[in-house]
Amino acid sequence: MITMNNFLLFLFLGKFPRASYLSTSESAKEKLTVDTYSFQINGTNGATRSIYFGDISVLDAFDDEYGGVIVNPERLPSNPHVFASVLRSSLSHWKIKGKEGVWLKLPLEKSELVPIAVKEGFEYHHAERGYVMLTQWLPEGPCMLPANASHQVGVGGFVINDNNEVLVVQEKHCAPELAGLWKLPTGFILESEEIFNGAVREVKEETGVRTSHAHNVAFEKSDLFFICMLRPLSTEIKVDNLEVQAAKWMPLREFIEQPLIREDRMFKKIIDICIARLGKRYCGLLVHKVASKFDGRLSTLYYNIVEDQDFSCSV
Repeated sequence: MITMNNFLLFLFLGKFPRASYLSTSESAKEKLTVDTYSFQINGTNGATRSIYFGDISVLDAFDDEYGGVIVNPERLPSNPHVFASVLRSSLSHWKIKGKEGVWLKLPLEKSELVPIAVKEGFEYHHAERGYVMLTQWLPEGPCMLPANASHQVGVGGFVINDNNEVLVVQEKHCAPELAGLWKLPTGFILESEEIFNGAVREVKEETGVRTSHAHNVAFEKSDLFFICMLRPLSTEIKVDNLEVQAAKWMPLREFIEQPLIREDRMFKKIIDICIARLGKRYCGLLVHKVASKFDGRLSTLYYNIVEDQDFSCSV
């Protein structure tokens, strides 16, 4: 599924707000940002009591748009013992707050903090010359954070049935401005997975609908994003509650008339291409299976036929 998490990694390339450390001496002894929270616990027999845990040190972090938090790497404690204590209290605080994914970027100069984070349940996500990125998924169940890659290839399935209805979903985790939007099932290609196989898999995972590759691929690129024409092999919808809020078969005209589709140039172009493919006015990329003498393996080439095109859109 695509919930725009592929853009999340780019946040770490930008600049964080400037840190403002407080010090009490020339040794620049750091003082952590401390927020005080009160927790109310329901008592027995209808009674209510409030328990105050006092001052709780929480790592400086900001919310991402997917229900997680991104720790500010510029305001990490330098002292490993302080870091361990504050990290534990931060994780407890974020769990109470219902946060999901935690992104912890540790610069090279603070690499001694890595074993501490791992001990508290963090896992390696990726590393560059100057830092290591660690993540932790707080809720029960499988981790929904995007895997690392040199690039991510997104796919979507344009599945239309014999009634001219397109299969659409509503994302469970999305930006507020996209709430309520019915969109195509989308996701990311797995390692060594063919593009159209990834589209078939994502549609099956999110909706339960089995599909097959419709021999031709119409694609729209947005950081390597592919739209695949798929043919439904089943019609019963089984929603994946982890990723999708709802799914249904929607009349094509109704789908097109959604304001967010009509007003977004990229969405509109994608759908225009899909409709052109339905009318055989555009064939997209044709799929060709060929073997190479270099490795003897069967590979897939995607390309347009430029000779003797009759717009029948058949291989």
